[in-house]
Amino acid sequence: MRDWTAAILGACALPAAAAAGEATRAPFGTLPDGRVVEEVTLTNGTLTARIIAWGAALRSLDVPDRDGRPADVVLGYADLASYLGKSNYFGASVGRYANRIRGGRFTLDGRDYTLARNDGPNTLHGGTEGFDRRLWSIEAVEGGATPSVTLRYVSPDGEEGFPGTLTATVTYTLSAADTLRIEYRATTDRPTLVNLTNHTYFNLAGEGSGRSILDHRIMIPADRYTPVDETQIPTGEIAPVAGTPFDFRDEERIGARIRDGRAVQLLRGHGYDHNYVLGDAPSDEPRLAARVMDPASGRVLEVASTAPGVQFYTGNMLDATTVGKSGLAYRQSDAFALEPELFPDTPNQPAFGSARLDPSGAFRNVITYRFPSPSSPDRTAR
Repeated sequence: MRDWTAAILGACALPAAAAAGEATRAPFGTLPDGRVVEEVTLTNGTLTARIIAWGAALRSLDVPDRDGRPADVVLGYADLASYLGKSNYFGASVGRYANRIRGGRFTLDGRDYTLARNDGPNTLHGGTEGFDRRLWSIEAVEGGATPSVTLRYVSPDGEEGFPGTLTATVTYTLSAADTLRIEYRATTDRPTLVNLTNHTYFNLAGEGSGRSILDHRIMIPADRYTPVDETQIPTGEIAPVAGTPFDFRDEERIGARIRDGRAVQLLRGHGYDHNYVLGDAPSDEPRLAARVMDPASGRVLEVASTAPGVQFYTGNMLDATTVGKSGLAYRQSDAFALEPELFPDTPNQPAFGSARLDPSGAFRNVITYRFPSPSSPDRTAR
């Protein structure tokens, strides 16, 4: 297996291009209470990203194919009303705790906390009104060689059951290395839990292509993953991927084994919806989480992060009742998500590490989405 991490980190260190990028802002919609939701557009000549303040969400990302033709490769909506309705976490910044917490409960410093349960018996992505359903303030918009936008949200003590006032920021930056960099930071005024990530759904053939992602080829450089129970909470086991449909250490079609009815884990997740172990703790610099290639367009996505895990999700809950910005109804396997984060249910499973944040500390998660030069047709014939 190739050392993709070195290749990605080397590419991300390329010098900035001479051509300047652009960052512009404009109204996207108005909330029922009259507050205006803005959208910021970042472009560097190759990539164009649009970020809305509602949920600090990546609404679109235009990327060229092997012939230089751009297409939007992320799922999302054309209007604010749709985000206010059935959000599906499209492109959202999720928190205060991304992924699931068993039973909507945890204990911190001897005190029990009860959270909103919005996923059967469990809490998912921060609860009923998580960070994806909050209006973030736009703190800074910068042009130049690396255009960026920084957004901020202050979550009050007790929101969705979590202790402490948490101040969170996210900065989206386009670099000259055809990379969208997302950096989450958070501080608190009292001990709490935090796990922030981005929940973008990708289809490298194009959001409006009508093609599924089952023929996309994926490589995840993890030799372990965390199996789940019937409610998709980790069992506590950290299991080897070898000999299972979860082994993507060598590039494979996403759909190659997704319908294996003998694999109980696939049945529980309705496909892939599992955490892969990238390391035993967060890292100082981003490390490779996954590499995905679409044979139809030649587009390639490399995801890296400082987080110890990455949730691989194949859009299993998309059921054709959601209409996206291109007018297509989104269906199961129309997109995949790669969510770099702490392990699910870490607050209740000490063996997974810690999600604790104290007033003296700071949370940080850096995620990079890099789009290297699209592959040639012969690269797809493997």
